[in-house]
Amino acid sequence: MTSEEQRWQEGRPGVLRLPSGRLVRGRGLRRPPDPGAPNPTYGVHLLGRRPPSVPWESRWIRWPDFRLPADRAAARALLAEAWERAADGRVEIACGGGRGRTGTALACLAVLDGVPAGEAVGYVREHYDRHAVETPWQKRYVRGFTAG
Repeated sequence: MTSEEQRWQEGRPGVLRLPSGRLVRGRGLRRPPDPGAPNPTYGVHLLGRRPPSVPWESRWIRWPDFRLPADRAAARALLAEAWERAADGRVEIACGGGRGRTGTALACLAVLDGVPAGEAVGYVREHYDRHAVETPWQKRYVRGFTAG
């Protein structure tokens, strides 16, 4: 497979292009995945309890709905790994609805990709979902998430 075949197709539902060109898919797990898209090669689930297993490599961050990750250091490490893997794989970030926690995590990936932390929520709202990042504390979490 070529590098392009390993990546998400831009323009498909939930696919966010980061400034570096990395493509990441955000999704709500309560909705079926895009039927025209291949499975992810790596997924990060942001849920309050352990998700069911999936047929691709995935990790779980304990992250209750409308809140922040229970272990922020572990969340940062997993999001950094997701950002790295998005360079040549199909990375999916998913929570229940695909907006609050997923949007927050995508904004953190944008910070890792070079978007200033104070602009990352706006970037994700413009390019992924205008309702992404639902709570004031999720916005603060992104503003405090540094690339270094």
